[in-house]
Amino acid sequence: MPVNHRAGAAMAFVLVVACSAVASIAPVSTAMAQSTGKSKIMTTASGLKIEDSQVGTGVSPQKGQICVMHYTGWLYENGVKGKKFDSSVDRNEPFEFPIGKGRVIAGWDEGVSTMKVGGKRTLIIPPALGYGARGAGGVIPPNATLMFDVELLDVKG
Repeated sequence: MPVNHRAGAAMAFVLVVACSAVASIAPVSTAMAQSTGKSKIMTTASGLKIEDSQVGTGVSPQKGQICVMHYTGWLYENGVKGKKFDSSVDRNEPFEFPIGKGRVIAGWDEGVSTMKVGGKRTLIIPPALGYGARGAGGVIPPNATLMFDVELLDVKG
């Protein structure tokens, strides 16, 4: 589903403004890793699920640095990827935000903080680390689990 520029900008605004109250970053627990064939899904203490499709070779972002990302987001329910609600890839416009400052949903701050430039991963974000009971902009329903494919293109600052 293509997203027009104005709707995409509105969704990016929602992503930045409607951040969760959960701000702490929980470490990835290797003890909770689940083997899925060739890849591993890591589950953090907060409930965020992370699966790397490509580990980057560049620098990792430090708190306050600007992350330059491409992403695509879908609703996710019962292990099934649902409706796509936004994509910077479709707009060919990377999204930028300061890591660890609460400017994005907590699942993004946590999931992107351990990436390296050039890395690609999938984040399965539970409602408490996403938009919670309020949902977002009529596009994301209340208490929705979200799935994002993210790519860390650059770190500035």
